[in-house]
Amino acid sequence: MFTYAIGFLAQGFFSARTIVQWFLSEKRREVVSPTLFWALSLAGSFLMFTYGWLRDDFAILLGQVISYYIYIWNLRIKGVWQRVPLILRGGLTLLPPVGITALATHTDFTALFLQNADIPLWLVIFGSAGQVIFTLRFIYQWYYSRRQGESQLPRGFWWISLFGSAVIVCYGLLRLDPVLILGQSVGFIAYIRNLMIGHHAHRP
Repeated sequence: MFTYAIGFLAQGFFSARTIVQWFLSEKRREVVSPTLFWALSLAGSFLMFTYGWLRDDFAILLGQVISYYIYIWNLRIKGVWQRVPLILRGGLTLLPPVGITALATHTDFTALFLQNADIPLWLVIFGSAGQVIFTLRFIYQWYYSRRQGESQLPRGFWWISLFGSAVIVCYGLLRLDPVLILGQSVGFIAYIRNLMIGHHAHRP
């Protein structure tokens, strides 16, 4: 129960970021990239990493590592990260390397994560593929924003979100994981609505 509580709390942060971004985009009639979106993303990622560890789920852990630093990058480009206390910044920055090192030195890593009797290898690969696709949206967002010189959420971000989310929901159904199923399902409407808002905003 404690593990699921952490997972649902993480998804709560992720859902909150989507709702905040969606609300502000509707208000401005264009797709926006609010600071709160990235702050909630970072908090949710921290908790989701913990949930993946407690669930012995390699696919979930993999999905958090890359996007974690992209959240920090977006907070930095917005000038917010620099105002966070140095000790807290250091701790948050070191979290993924420390976690990865702990995994690498875990004597039962292969048996625990890749040969888990509860998760067949093909399902681990399928779930990891979904997480990689879902993470690609943030890599694309980072690349696009770097070229534009500011934090943005382009249309490609929402298309990748839709596809990646669908794969993760399927994985969650196969794993009977209510955290993944409910968490990913919430975003579907927001992803589609952002595509609609972006389409109208770019019409001549």
